[in-house]
Formats: sequence, C-alpha cells, structure tokens
Amino acid sequence: MNYLEDTIAAISTPVGFSGIGMVRMTGDRSVEIIKKMFRIKSGKNFDSYENRKIIYGHIVDSEGNIVDEVLVSKMLGPNTYTREDVIEISCHGGIIPVKKILELTMINGARIAEPGEFTKRAFLNGRLDLTQAEAVIDIINSKTDRSLQMSVKQLEGRLSKKISEIRDNLLEILAHIEAGIDYPEYDIEEMSHELISKNTKIIKNKIDMLIETSENGRIIREGIKTAIIGKPNVGKSSLLNALLGEERAIVTEIEGTTRDTIEEFINIKGIPLKIIDTAGIRETENLIEKIGITKTKEILSQSDFILLLLDGEKGIDEEDIELLRLVKDKKGLVAINKIDKEQKISKKEVIEKSHMDVVEISILKELGIENLKRMIYDSISNSSIDSDAYEMVSNIRHINLLKESSLALKDGLEGIKAGLPVEMISVDIKNSWDKLGKIIGETITEDIVDEIFSKFCIGK
Repeated sequence: MNYLEDTIAAISTPVGFSGIGMVRMTGDRSVEIIKKMFRIKSGKNFDSYENRKIIYGHIVDSEGNIVDEVLVSKMLGPNTYTREDVIEISCHGGIIPVKKILELTMINGARIAEPGEFTKRAFLNGRLDLTQAEAVIDIINSKTDRSLQMSVKQLEGRLSKKISEIRDNLLEILAHIEAGIDYPEYDIEEMSHELISKNTKIIKNKIDMLIETSENGRIIREGIKTAIIGKPNVGKSSLLNALLGEERAIVTEIEGTTRDTIEEFINIKGIPLKIIDTAGIRETENLIEKIGITKTKEILSQSDFILLLLDGEKGIDEEDIELLRLVKDKKGLVAINKIDKEQKISKKEVIEKSHMDVVEISILKELGIENLKRMIYDSISNSSIDSDAYEMVSNIRHINLLKESSLALKDGLEGIKAGLPVEMISVDIKNSWDKLGKIIGETITEDIVDEIFSKFCIGK
C-alpha cells in the first residue's frame, strides 16, 4: 500500500555498467535526507542553493567515507514532476555506486518506491490525469517514431481534453433533466425527449468516432502480430534475418532447426511489426518438433498478418497446398523465394488457392526485400492512420470504457424510443458520463489505479 506522506526513493536508470546512474527521491523529507548524506564540494550549505540548481559534491556514508562523486539536482515542490520536493542524484553508473546510494537513502529515512509510484504521485497530486500518466509508460515502451509521437500527444493532454469536452456535454443534458425533476415549482423548461435524443446522438457519434480510431491506434502502439510460416527449410529464418537486417535466427540446411518461435520487432514506415519465425509445418515423429508445429498452428490462428513462404525452385507440393488452405482468406502475403532460380510455381495458381497477393523475392541475393516491405505496409496500413490525430485511442482500457460509454447512450436512446420517463433515461446518460470519467481518472477506484501503475517500472 502506498502512503503519500512517505518519502520514496528508487534507481531510475537501468542497473549495470554505464556512464551515469541516477537515484531519485520524492517527498517531504527528501531535502532532510540528502543533507545527511551529501557533502558539497564548495563547503556551502545545501539550503543556500537556489531551487532548480545542480550541486557538485560527494555522497558519504554514516562514518563520513566517500561513496561516490555526484551531481545533485535540487527541485522543490510544487513545480516538479510529483508536485513534491524531488532530489535526483547523478552518480557513476556501476552496479555498486547506485545500489549503495539507494541503501543510504533508506538508512536515512526513505523507503523503496513501488513500480510507477513517482508517476502515481503525479496523478494523485493533480499534475497529470490518468490518460497522461498512462502515456508516460507508453513513451517508455514506444517502438517507432510514430508510436512515440502519439504517446507524447496523449501526455500533452489532448485525448484528456477531448474526453472532458464530451463529459461536459453529457453533464449539460443531465443538469437540465435533474433541474426539471428537482425543482418543478420554478417552471424550469424541461428537455423534451426529442431534444435529449438529438443531443445524445451527437455525443454518441463523438464517442464512436474515437472508437473508430482504436484499431489504427492499436497498430501504432502495439504493432502487427505477423507470423512467418512455411515448410521446414524453406528459408523462414533467413527471411526474418533479411527483414531485420541482422543475423537473429539460426539458419542451417537441416530441416526442423527452428523448433520454437522467435519474436522480433521491425519498423516499416512507422508501423511496428512483431515478426514471429515459426517452426515448419510438416508430418514428423520428433516429439519436440511436433510441439513446435502445434505452437505454430496456434500462432497462425492468433496472428494479425501472415507471411507464407514458398520455394519457387521446387514448386508446390501437398504440404504447400495444405499451407495455402490454412491461410486462405486471411490477411497476409505469399512470398515466393528463389526468383534467381528457374521457377516452378505459378503466381496465378498461388493467388487462386490463397486469395492473397504474391511477391517474388530472393533472400540469398537480397532481391525484392524492399518490395516485400512495401507490400506489407500497403496491406496492413490504412490511409486514415495518422499519428497527428490527437484524439487517436490506443490503450485497451480506454477502448473498452469508450465502448461501454457508447453502449450506455445506446440504451438511453432506446429508452427514449420506448417513451420511458426522463428519470430512467438520465441513469444511462449518467452511466456513460461515469465510464468516460474512468478514462481520465475522475471516477475510478483505488484498486484500478494500483493495477495501472503496477505495470510501470520502478523509478518512474
């Protein structure tokens, strides 16, 4: 359980061998704690330094022994990330220095921060709303420039503003309904069913437009789950390496080399693809290989996009026909490998059997790889994908709440059609308003907040 009155500390940089490491503290006792363990080189008093200054000196232990040479950033609340006093200690990046400094903050009165607790405090102290706080972890996890841009816009509060505007619209409807119910003696003009229906439809349309952006938002944020499938030794691992531009997968002439899946991300024009190199599908008596093939079929059913690789030099056999049957009508491409050799595969036949577009490549000669990337992008992208659209929704929690909010308004509109009293209709409108409030953190329970921030790294 988190306590806002505690002063917390954590290592905010990856622990390991690096040029710089950082230990961060926030809370009312941050200044008191740093003064116990920091000796300023100039001999001046810590309090004499102005706010937002970087101070040079040494961290020392309880016996006065120097632990490390450091720079300390002094940032007093409320104009800080957490709206509390924040102290950042920049030291050498070895494993021992940062750990020793963190231990000293504990000895002198801080406690170790929980995952995401710095950002959670920023939320609880009103500096960020919940969508902005969630954008922080999205920025950290960004896989492309486009996903970074989308997350930065969310951190700026653009999605929050859109949600807040819609909630204000709903609140206006509720206020008119409630006023007419609570104060009938004042002859307040009641909103008619017709006017409530008209305004509710406008608001529902705004919510539905946000929901429509969610698929593109999810693509930009999470990437496309793309499975490379084909017979054993057709060149799937070589294709993965070619797309990555590096030797990631083991490549041999022995069939069944890939017995487990290999996952990597590649960036195609700003869209991340989660490429999965699967085990070849074929009849086998090898138990381990059978497990790999079973897993491949599971991945095939769960993938957003399929890359089926065929050997153009060998032609199509019964195993290839079975693969073409498995991918029929799925979203994907068929790549015919070894176009530098004499071809024994008809593109027309492949298209007829798979209902997919076909691209010809030579992995060995590096022919057609860029064309393959272009065709992948054309197949998965949509002209409406635009990370500049500030209202683009990508977070699954936001998407589900938007859908629930829209459904509540749908129920309200059906109630209006059925001629239900406005008191009953207002329940649905209030429910929609409440769901939107959960997105930005206005109407959300403590356990949900804890769950969201538990996904953050410690020190952020």
